[in-house]
Amino acid sequence: MRVISFGVILYLFWLALSGYFKPFLLIGGLICTLFVLYASRRMKLIDTESYPAHLFPAASTYWPWLLWEIIKSGWNVTKVILRPRLSISPAMTRLVASQHSAAGIATYANSITLTPGTITTGVKGNILTVHALERGGALDLEEGGMDARVTRFERGG
Repeated sequence: MRVISFGVILYLFWLALSGYFKPFLLIGGLICTLFVLYASRRMKLIDTESYPAHLFPAASTYWPWLLWEIIKSGWNVTKVILRPRLSISPAMTRLVASQHSAAGIATYANSITLTPGTITTGVKGNILTVHALERGGALDLEEGGMDARVTRFERGG
């Protein structure tokens, strides 16, 4: 099933990029897709980490949540910048990621970096070093809400 869905996505991606819908080109794209599928299967590249199809349903709730977090953080950073005295309180913190895979930890680190006002400066194992523009941003991360949300996403729920 994973190989079939990967093939469908590859073909649709090819269609979106090419923009040609003539029979000869459609068949050529299909042949290329089948060749890539064959080569990918022989090289054992279609696994749960390289093609996490099991996360697609969870992504439908995770991505909107992350977008909302980015908007809220962007608004907070905007308020900090527009304050006349620019009163910031930068902070560094270390977080323990509760994810079980390298992809999960990378998702957590990247989610932190995507939210304005915070950036993951280092990752060693499951320990993340994070810089926050304001101490409040670091405290929010230390509370573990984002960590729990990414862990739920990693499990596919």
